Amino acid sequence: MDYALDPQQLRDYRRQGYLFPLDVFDVDEVTAMRAALAVAREDAAAAGLEADLPALLRTNVHYLLPFVCDAARSAPMLDRVASILGPDLLLWSAEFFIKRAHSDKIVSWHQDLTYWGLGETDEEMTAWLALSDVDVESGCMRFVPGSHRQAILPHRDTFADNNLLSRGQEVAVEVDEDDAVDVLLQPGQVSFHHGRIFHASGPNRSDHDRIGLVFRFVTPNVRQQVARRDYAMLLRGSDNGGNWIHVASPRRNFEAADLALRERVEREQMVALGAGAEQEIMRVF
Repeated sequence: MDYALDPQQLRDYRRQGYLFPLDVFDVDEVTAMRAALAVAREDAAAAGLEADLPALLRTNVHYLLPFVCDAARSAPMLDRVASILGPDLLLWSAEFFIKRAHSDKIVSWHQDLTYWGLGETDEEMTAWLALSDVDVESGCMRFVPGSHRQAILPHRDTFADNNLLSRGQEVAVEVDEDDAVDVLLQPGQVSFHHGRIFHASGPNRSDHDRIGLVFRFVTPNVRQQVARRDYAMLLRGSDNGGNWIHVASPRRNFEAADLALRERVEREQMVALGAGAEQEIMRVF
């Protein structure tokens, strides 16, 4: 089955800078992923990683958990991504965004590409997979339509305690909240967004955790411009450009070699993320 986007969806993405909701995974598949996440928590505890687990889930989790890679490379996901980015696809990063029930954690208005060292590229896209109900009460994302057509704008670092971003970064221009669109998703649905679109999210006032699994896809043409090198996982097609060090999918949860590789990758990526920061950066994304 071909899951490619239709022409109207492509026009909407290019005009708005986002596209949602996309029905990518069914109820059984979401249930299986939630179960795999629960097993990962158990495996982390058994391996003495329980204290480190929030950070391990928060950045580059595709190095550690096979089910994350399986979700990223599934045809219902990749066919749609390929409609926008083309046939050669790499996974640059994956992470869980989990807002606990009754949490005041927020994400301030920002553009993703600001601190990644990947430049102004149009060949990067984020896919945000809902593994729970995602609505205004639970702190859904919000997009400003068309804001991706701007360049990367100046941002300021707040380092606010309630901000899920590494630097509490926020775009240094006024954002009209009335222009924003709420990204409402049901479990298994996905939103796509461009790396320059203004987006944010509010606190979780609901009685359940808001769980998102986020994938950052790039083409082989994208390259790291700040750090010395960068790493990606080839999911489809080919990469002959030499811009990326290829990594393999993990075979089991939290293998020692995979943990060591992830740590090495994060040291490299920290060069880009921490450029110009007034405080030490403790998280990669």
